Amino acid sequence: MVRRTNQTPITDTLLGLRRRSGIGVAMKVAVSAPDRFVAPYVMEMLGDSAVEIPPEAMKDPITLDALLTSCTAIVHINSKPADSTLGRNDRETLLRMREQSRPILDAVDRHGGLHLIIVGTLRVHPQWKPDEPYYGHDSTLAPRDTAAEGQLWMEEMALERAQAERPVSIIRASNVQGVLLDGSEGNGLIHRWAMECMMGWVNIPGDGSDVKDFVHVQDLVAIIGAVLENPPPTRESISVGSGKAISMSDLAAIYNQKTGCESEYGQDESQEVFGIVDARDLEMRLGFAPQISLEEMLEEAFEFAGH
Repeated sequence: MVRRTNQTPITDTLLGLRRRSGIGVAMKVAVSAPDRFVAPYVMEMLGDSAVEIPPEAMKDPITLDALLTSCTAIVHINSKPADSTLGRNDRETLLRMREQSRPILDAVDRHGGLHLIIVGTLRVHPQWKPDEPYYGHDSTLAPRDTAAEGQLWMEEMALERAQAERPVSIIRASNVQGVLLDGSEGNGLIHRWAMECMMGWVNIPGDGSDVKDFVHVQDLVAIIGAVLENPPPTRESISVGSGKAISMSDLAAIYNQKTGCESEYGQDESQEVFGIVDARDLEMRLGFAPQISLEEMLEEAFEFAGH
């Protein structure tokens, strides 16, 4: 079972990863453009090895270079700016994402020896069919919205600059679920539905036939740790998912059975990421498969919501 409490936010999974990966104070890793969800778990996994890059440092190359001097790698959370007034399709979102990523790209160029790890989300292949993995080694990237364009812009710029002495790892994750490290909020559709159940329904995007591949934030962070420990020769792109999926209607049936809630179909699906991740590349590259099951994610969500 995945445990979350306000009293014990540091999980055994993260502590075990820190021990297994050998990440210690001798290996400094910067974390830039932190979000509220993934970055705190990355910082916790790194422990004393973490060097947080505050937003103000991104505007001052001298300060940024000083923070990076002791680092061998940098993890950049390549997500939409936290400004809640900006939508995913606002032109300003693209400009802000470029603005927040350019100083990192330039700093990596200046330092030469940094392993750049860019953590973002998946975009669906436009020709994806329900019976096929939608994101494997040969998939074509198709940004779904303006924020995804901003994410892809940084990825492409970084991959073009990758060299043996400054490798680049692109990590794209599918439908990341979990509780914020401080225990204040649940993240992802599984948690959103667990809260909606308390009002008597779940809002299902589309007609319920589309499928999602869920992954837990602890598994995502474990993969980031494994990539830090074992950089690529030059460049790589890794899609993160379980390789399993469940339809929205089948998932809703679990909520219906557990809580007696109703299913409200036909909700907006424009921002949803559907499909099954081809997880074979992940296992071949790192010898790792996500460990936290959908059942455990559901149990965590129901427990957190107070069911």
